[in-house]
Amino acid sequence: MNGTKLSLAALLLTGSALTATADTTELHFIMCGGEVREADQKTVDEFIAKHEGVTVNLEAVPWGTCQDKSLTLAAAGDPPSIAYMGSRTLRQMANNDLIVPAQIPADAPYQEGVLNTVTIEGQAWGYPHAFSTKALYINCGIIEESGQECVAPKTWDEMYAMAKGVVDNTDVAGVGLAGKDFDNTMHQFLNYLYSNGGVVIDPATGENKLDSKETRETLEFYGKLVDVAQEGPTAWERDQLRDLFNDGKIAMYVQGPWGYGQHNEDINQLVAPVPAGPSGESGTILITDSIVVFKGTGHEDLAHELAQMITSGDSQYDLDSSWGLTPILDYAALGRTDLYYESGIWPNFTATISTGGPEPLVEDFKSLQSVFTNMVQGIILKDDTVDNLVTIAGEELDEAL
Repeated sequence: MNGTKLSLAALLLTGSALTATADTTELHFIMCGGEVREADQKTVDEFIAKHEGVTVNLEAVPWGTCQDKSLTLAAAGDPPSIAYMGSRTLRQMANNDLIVPAQIPADAPYQEGVLNTVTIEGQAWGYPHAFSTKALYINCGIIEESGQECVAPKTWDEMYAMAKGVVDNTDVAGVGLAGKDFDNTMHQFLNYLYSNGGVVIDPATGENKLDSKETRETLEFYGKLVDVAQEGPTAWERDQLRDLFNDGKIAMYVQGPWGYGQHNEDINQLVAPVPAGPSGESGTILITDSIVVFKGTGHEDLAHELAQMITSGDSQYDLDSSWGLTPILDYAALGRTDLYYESGIWPNFTATISTGGPEPLVEDFKSLQSVFTNMVQGIILKDDTVDNLVTIAGEELDEAL
């Protein structure tokens, strides 16, 4: 998944991945963060024990610079063996011949739809390793103050009616909308689009499907929500909406599972799946980070094996459970019984995985972001009609592909 360990994650190991001697092979594994996780080190140690003469240089690089460092090394012809990258970078790296396709086992029990976050025209380019979904947070105290029962809205119409009831009967905005020139403006819109059966880019064919009835219905609903949202949505990004929610200035907004622990303890909060639009069922954006295998090291097969080990079994489960991530694998199918995501708010974040859609993969992410920002801001500011804005967005996406 933008502002969290989900959306910023990228693992780095600097240094070249090369043969130190005729008998010793060193893999460079680039890892994000200030330290190496115990579970990852254990997996690396198991890998080394299986391969005589193989070592792994596991280097933790600070968040914010690790991903750029991997790309810089690869572009300079000194690639790491494997690295932790945002899946949004996969098309750029694949198009520039910096990475090799992932070798994901056919029986890998990924949650439905997760592989679409790393797939370009039918080919997977990364091993999904960190995963997030979104849901709707509701301040029940505000809803009840407005004279309404705090029950999760199942449809857009029910959500709008609840938000309007808040606006009509309190001094609070009914819903928080993100409209700033920032990536989570696109993410917020895609939560609604995927809850309306929409598609941006077909992972199997690479076809642009943004210009559609489903997108028009979603943008029309977004324009309608402006009337019950906080003032000036184009000035706000998602994490700022969290602050408005904590301050009791908005009654509801869409956020990831980490939001629950970031809200004030005195808020009686209800968490629910994103309501369904007229052409779909409740969905969510699916965002992953991935382990990628770089090209040109001479030991790609070993790198694939290590990547598979890191993204499976206890190593993957430890990452998901300790970081509070949406489960990326079907751990029940793997025989685990200590499933952290079966209780509490988690079912709201897992129920919509199969109906969710991926963060679109393009070479120039900034161009993709602009496609959605222009469209969303256009309807918020009432600069153009829904039909024109969606038509233009479809044309702009063609140029970004």
